[in-house]
Order: sequence, then C-alpha cells, then structure tokens
Amino acid sequence: MNIESSIQLLKDHGYKTTARRKAIIDFFIKAGGYRTAKEVTSFMALHYKGISYDTVYRNLHLYVDLGILEATELNGEKHFQITCQHGHHHHFICRICGNTKEIDLCPMDDLGQSLANFQIEDHKFEVYGLCPECS
Repeated sequence: MNIESSIQLLKDHGYKTTARRKAIIDFFIKAGGYRTAKEVTSFMALHYKGISYDTVYRNLHLYVDLGILEATELNGEKHFQITCQHGHHHHFICRICGNTKEIDLCPMDDLGQSLANFQIEDHKFEVYGLCPECS
C-alpha cells in the first residue's frame, strides 16, 4: 500500500484527507513492521501539538476497516502495520522491535482434510519471537 492508494481509499469512502491522516500513513510506510498506537502518537506529537491518543487510535482503526493497515495483538497490545500488497503470505513478528519477515508457507494447505466439512472464511498465521538484531 502506498500513500496515493491510501488517500484514494479515504476519498472513496467519503473521508477527508487531512495532513494528519497523511502523516499517519507516511509513518507506517517509512517505519516498516508492526507499531503501537503509542509509537504513532509520539511521532505525531512531534509534528502536531495537542494531538490526542484517542484521535490517533480512531484513525488507526479506520485504516484497518478500510484495509490501509492490518492489525495484530502482541504482548497484550494492538499493533498495526501498512497492509501488505504482495499476495497471500504470513508473518514472523519480533516481540521486541515489531519488525516482520514474510512467511510464504501457509499452514492451511495441510489442514484441508482435517476441516473438510467446515466452511473456512478467513485465517491468520503469525509466528512470534526475536529477530536477529533483538536476540
């Protein structure tokens, strides 16, 4: 996902494209990996005095609803990252720094027969641990 397609999604759904909203998207594009609302708020506070945690958090959830960001829970806290655009894959996520590595293997390929009578609507597979820099 890039800034232009993100802005277009906002416009297509009737949302204003403010400088603050663009800055949040830009933060994720440049940061890479999963980041917390607290990290985003700290970044935004440097550029936009008085911005609240609630404002940032509402925008993060709006971006998840629109498909601009994807979310996961890590260490009991919601983390967000820019939505991946390169086909079906899963992630290894570092518990300390939030950086991710794509995993091309899909465990659903091996589960088909075990769930033969079930209608699968979606799935998510994440592996957590420490990246080489944090271990």
